[in-house]
Amino acid sequence: MSKQSWRPGTMVYPVPAVLVTCGKSVEDSNMITVAWTGTICSDPAMCYISVRPSRHSYDMIKDSMEFTINLTTVDMARATDWAGVKSGRDFNKWEMTGLTPVKGEKVACPYIKESPLSIECRVKEIIKLGTHDMFIAEVINILAEESLIDSDSGAFRLDKAGLLAYSHGAYYELGKEVGRFGWSVKKKK
Repeated sequence: MSKQSWRPGTMVYPVPAVLVTCGKSVEDSNMITVAWTGTICSDPAMCYISVRPSRHSYDMIKDSMEFTINLTTVDMARATDWAGVKSGRDFNKWEMTGLTPVKGEKVACPYIKESPLSIECRVKEIIKLGTHDMFIAEVINILAEESLIDSDSGAFRLDKAGLLAYSHGAYYELGKEVGRFGWSVKKKK
Protein backbone atom coordinates (compact mmCIF):
# COMPACT_ATOMS: atom_id res chain seq x y z
CA MET A 1 0.00 0.00 0.00
CA SER A 2 1.46 3.39 -0.94
CA LYS A 3 0.50 6.80 0.41
CA GLN A 4 0.31 10.23 -1.18
CA SER A 5 1.29 13.45 0.63
CA TRP A 6 -1.42 16.10 1.03
CA ARG A 7 -1.22 19.59 2.44
CA PRO A 8 -1.89 19.75 6.20
CA GLY A 9 -5.59 19.74 7.00
CA THR A 10 -8.28 18.46 9.31
CA MET A 11 -8.51 14.81 8.38
CA VAL A 12 -9.14 13.18 11.77
CA TYR A 13 -12.43 11.54 10.78
CA PRO A 14 -15.08 10.51 11.60
CA VAL A 15 -16.09 13.01 14.26
CA PRO A 16 -19.39 13.44 16.08
CA ALA A 17 -21.89 15.83 14.53
CA VAL A 18 -23.36 17.50 17.61
CA LEU A 19 -25.74 20.35 18.19
CA VAL A 20 -24.43 22.74 20.82
CA THR A 21 -27.10 24.79 22.57
CA CYS A 22 -26.31 28.08 24.23
CA GLY A 23 -27.91 31.20 25.68
CA LYS A 24 -29.20 32.55 28.96
CA SER A 25 -32.66 30.91 28.79
CA VAL A 26 -34.89 28.86 26.51
CA GLU A 27 -36.29 32.11 25.09
CA ASP A 28 -32.82 33.61 24.52
CA SER A 29 -31.05 30.60 23.03
CA ASN A 30 -29.54 29.24 19.87
CA MET A 31 -28.03 26.03 18.55
CA ILE A 32 -24.96 25.52 16.40
CA THR A 33 -23.71 22.41 14.63
CA VAL A 34 -20.21 21.50 15.80
CA ALA A 35 -17.91 18.74 14.60
CA TRP A 36 -14.77 19.93 16.40
CA THR A 37 -15.59 18.45 19.81
CA GLY A 38 -14.33 15.73 22.07
CA THR A 39 -13.28 14.44 25.46
CA ILE A 40 -10.11 15.87 27.00
CA CYS A 41 -10.16 14.51 30.57
CA SER A 42 -12.05 11.85 32.51
CA ASP A 43 -11.50 13.08 36.09
CA PRO A 44 -12.73 15.74 36.28
CA ALA A 45 -14.89 15.05 33.25
CA MET A 46 -13.96 17.66 30.65
CA CYS A 47 -14.59 18.23 26.97
CA TYR A 48 -14.16 20.92 24.37
CA ILE A 49 -15.84 22.54 21.42
CA SER A 50 -14.14 24.75 18.84
CA VAL A 51 -16.17 27.62 17.37
CA ARG A 52 -15.32 30.40 14.91
CA PRO A 53 -15.51 33.83 16.60
CA SER A 54 -17.69 35.08 13.72
CA ARG A 55 -20.50 32.64 14.57
CA HIS A 56 -23.64 33.96 16.27
CA SER A 57 -23.36 31.39 19.07
CA TYR A 58 -19.75 32.31 19.88
CA ASP A 59 -20.62 35.45 21.86
CA MET A 60 -23.56 33.70 23.54
CA ILE A 61 -21.21 31.00 24.84
CA LYS A 62 -18.51 33.49 25.78
CA ASP A 63 -21.03 35.67 27.68
CA SER A 64 -22.66 32.84 29.66
CA MET A 65 -19.59 30.58 29.88
CA GLU A 66 -21.96 27.60 29.52
CA PHE A 67 -23.18 25.35 26.72
CA THR A 68 -24.77 21.94 26.20
CA ILE A 69 -23.48 19.34 23.77
CA ASN A 70 -26.41 17.37 22.31
CA LEU A 71 -25.55 14.14 20.49
CA THR A 72 -27.46 13.76 17.24
CA THR A 73 -29.14 10.84 15.51
CA VAL A 74 -30.02 9.85 11.98
CA ASP A 75 -33.53 11.18 12.63
CA MET A 76 -31.96 14.55 13.48
CA ALA A 77 -29.61 14.63 10.45
CA ARG A 78 -31.52 17.19 8.39
CA ALA A 79 -31.92 19.53 11.39
CA THR A 80 -28.24 19.06 12.29
CA ASP A 81 -27.12 20.06 8.81
CA TRP A 82 -29.58 22.97 8.58
CA ALA A 83 -28.47 24.40 11.94
CA GLY A 84 -24.88 24.35 10.67
CA VAL A 85 -25.47 26.27 7.45
CA LYS A 86 -27.99 28.87 8.65
CA SER A 87 -27.29 31.58 11.23
CA GLY A 88 -29.23 32.21 14.40
CA ARG A 89 -28.82 35.92 13.56
CA ASP A 90 -31.27 35.42 10.69
CA PHE A 91 -33.46 32.48 11.75
CA ASN A 92 -35.09 30.98 14.81
CA LYS A 93 -33.42 27.58 14.54
CA TRP A 94 -35.88 25.97 16.98
CA GLU A 95 -38.82 26.86 14.74
CA MET A 96 -37.01 26.04 11.50
CA THR A 97 -35.68 22.62 12.60
CA GLY A 98 -38.68 21.52 14.66
CA LEU A 99 -36.39 20.53 17.53
CA THR A 100 -37.61 21.11 21.08
CA PRO A 101 -35.72 23.23 23.62
CA VAL A 102 -35.99 22.10 27.24
CA LYS A 103 -34.82 24.18 30.20
CA GLY A 104 -31.38 23.01 31.30
CA GLU A 105 -30.99 21.39 34.71
CA LYS A 106 -27.56 22.73 35.77
CA VAL A 107 -27.01 25.43 33.11
CA ALA A 108 -29.16 28.31 31.89
CA CYS A 109 -29.22 27.22 28.25
CA PRO A 110 -31.65 24.56 27.04
CA TYR A 111 -30.94 21.04 25.90
CA ILE A 112 -32.60 19.35 22.92
CA LYS A 113 -35.44 16.98 23.82
CA GLU A 114 -34.86 14.80 20.73
CA SER A 115 -31.18 14.22 21.55
CA PRO A 116 -30.38 10.83 23.13
CA LEU A 117 -27.69 12.40 25.33
CA SER A 118 -27.16 16.00 26.40
CA ILE A 119 -23.96 17.08 28.17
CA GLU A 120 -24.24 20.27 30.21
CA CYS A 121 -20.90 22.10 30.41
CA ARG A 122 -19.32 25.08 32.16
CA VAL A 123 -16.44 26.81 30.35
CA LYS A 124 -13.12 26.85 32.22
CA GLU A 125 -10.88 28.36 29.55
CA ILE A 126 -10.99 29.78 26.02
CA ILE A 127 -7.95 29.24 23.84
CA LYS A 128 -7.53 31.27 20.65
CA LEU A 129 -6.17 28.93 17.98
CA GLY A 130 -6.62 30.46 14.53
CA THR A 131 -9.87 30.11 12.61
CA HIS A 132 -11.52 28.66 15.74
CA ASP A 133 -11.36 29.27 19.48
CA MET A 134 -11.44 26.24 21.75
CA PHE A 135 -13.84 26.32 24.70
CA ILE A 136 -12.50 23.93 27.33
CA ALA A 137 -15.28 22.97 29.71
CA GLU A 138 -16.09 20.85 32.72
CA VAL A 139 -19.01 18.46 32.36
CA ILE A 140 -21.44 19.31 35.14
CA ASN A 141 -24.44 17.17 34.19
CA ILE A 142 -25.50 14.51 31.70
CA LEU A 143 -29.09 13.97 30.61
CA ALA A 144 -29.63 10.48 29.15
CA GLU A 145 -32.71 9.28 27.26
CA GLU A 146 -34.37 6.76 29.60
CA SER A 147 -35.47 4.44 26.77
CA LEU A 148 -31.78 3.82 25.99
CA ILE A 149 -30.88 2.69 29.51
CA ASP A 150 -30.72 -1.11 29.79
CA SER A 151 -33.12 -2.13 32.54
CA ASP A 152 -30.97 -5.12 33.57
CA SER A 153 -27.46 -3.66 33.62
CA GLY A 154 -28.21 0.07 33.93
CA ALA A 155 -25.82 0.63 31.00
CA PHE A 156 -26.53 3.41 28.53
CA ARG A 157 -27.05 1.90 25.06
CA LEU A 158 -25.81 4.56 22.66
CA ASP A 159 -25.43 1.75 20.13
CA LYS A 160 -29.24 1.72 19.92
CA ALA A 161 -29.54 5.49 19.32
CA GLY A 162 -28.62 5.66 15.61
CA LEU A 163 -25.88 8.20 16.28
CA LEU A 164 -24.75 10.56 13.57
CA ALA A 165 -21.11 11.09 12.60
CA TYR A 166 -19.47 13.49 10.16
CA SER A 167 -16.65 12.60 7.79
CA HIS A 168 -15.10 14.95 5.25
CA GLY A 169 -18.31 16.68 4.17
CA ALA A 170 -20.81 13.86 4.68
CA TYR A 171 -22.99 12.50 7.49
CA TYR A 172 -23.03 8.81 8.44
CA GLU A 173 -24.89 6.57 10.83
CA LEU A 174 -22.52 4.76 13.18
CA GLY A 175 -22.32 1.07 12.36
CA LYS A 176 -21.92 -2.28 14.01
CA GLU A 177 -19.68 -3.09 16.94
CA VAL A 178 -16.44 -4.87 16.06
CA GLY A 179 -15.04 -5.29 19.57
CA ARG A 180 -15.10 -3.99 23.13
CA PHE A 181 -12.40 -2.26 25.12
CA GLY A 182 -9.81 -4.87 26.08
CA TRP A 183 -11.16 -7.62 23.84
CA SER A 184 -7.87 -7.94 21.97
CA VAL A 185 -6.03 -9.08 25.11
CA LYS A 186 -8.84 -10.91 26.88
CA LYS A 187 -8.02 -14.52 27.79
CA LYS A 188 -10.01 -17.08 25.91
CA LYS A 189 -12.00 -19.58 27.97
